Amino acid sequence: MARITRYSKFEGELDQLDSSELMQMIQEALLGQGMNDPYDPDPNARPSMDDLFDAILEALAERGMIPEEQLMEAMQADDVRETPLGQQIERLMDRLQQDGFIRKEFEDGESQGGNGDPGDAKFNLTDKSIDFLGYKSLRDLMGGLGRSSAGAHDTREYASGVEMTGELKNYEFGDTMNLDTTATLGNVISKGFDNLEESDLVIRQAEYNSSAATIVLLDCSHSMILYGEDRFTPAKQVALALAHLIRTQYPGDTVKFVLFHDSAEEVPVSKLAQAQIGPYHTNTAGGLRLAQQLLKRENKDMKQIVMITDGKPSALTLPDGRIYKNAYGLDPYVLGATLREVANCRRSGIQVNTFMLARDPELVGFVRRVSEMTKGKAYFTTPHNIGQYVLMDFMTNKTKMIN
Repeated sequence: MARITRYSKFEGELDQLDSSELMQMIQEALLGQGMNDPYDPDPNARPSMDDLFDAILEALAERGMIPEEQLMEAMQADDVRETPLGQQIERLMDRLQQDGFIRKEFEDGESQGGNGDPGDAKFNLTDKSIDFLGYKSLRDLMGGLGRSSAGAHDTREYASGVEMTGELKNYEFGDTMNLDTTATLGNVISKGFDNLEESDLVIRQAEYNSSAATIVLLDCSHSMILYGEDRFTPAKQVALALAHLIRTQYPGDTVKFVLFHDSAEEVPVSKLAQAQIGPYHTNTAGGLRLAQQLLKRENKDMKQIVMITDGKPSALTLPDGRIYKNAYGLDPYVLGATLREVANCRRSGIQVNTFMLARDPELVGFVRRVSEMTKGKAYFTTPHNIGQYVLMDFMTNKTKMIN
């Protein structure tokens, strides 16, 4: 949970509140599932300007930033928007638009306009907002890891001509001529330069930094918000943090996102923050299949799937496009198809690292089997610590990728 700073008295007007600080205050509401009915979730739900108003009001009240007399006046009013507090919040919402964090749209798709009630308008998060949320999530999660250095993925392989920090070796045809002068002179000084041979040349190897293609598989089945716990919001925060980390620290890497439920689809990072849970089952095989298709297009040294889920496979896309579902136990038909996709990952050199948000015995066995088949890793985590596990795994890359 994000740390909350409480103010005994807010110094200055709310109108002076910075848009970035306001975004930080409402980030969990922007990423969360508060508008969705956990028992009948709508996967197409989009937040309205009324939702944004309520989120700002709640954030200000939680932090004690509203003068008591203004808060009492708003609570007693028939329409809080008509009060001085409501008008201040409306100005804060306008500033979020002016500063490029949100884009208001009406049902007809027209931005910044339309004929409906302003409260009925929907809003989208802009690229600036997504980048801000990704940075904020990464900073929060990195705080749990302590000071961490981020760079390219280290491998055990060496190649000449990248970064001269490795060991010495005799020159071989095809190597870049990163000549080590001292060692080479030592070989030829006694025999003379007229007798120099190719075998006398010594080069300094360079550490080879590999590039990686990552597909993040996010389970958005119904169970991710059931049982009194929202597991999907922390998963989205991790995904946004990972996207920001890769973009800023690993420019040679790529990351894409796939939501899986009854079926599976790729979702751009710009739409990820506002993705919703649906009344779905868990089509793990479909997610793995789509992830493989996306990875085939990537010309990277390392390819991996990061799967975040809390449930057993319970759905399967049949050859005719129909969805076969069975939510009771591990259906042998569904399990078999899922493990065949895992085997395909292994043959393609794709590692599957699974972050499981549940500990049912059946799930433990399934996840371990997936990890063994692809020489991946399995982590049994909670929504509170999954971010640290995912980022630490990605950055340290302790297990050698299969290529």
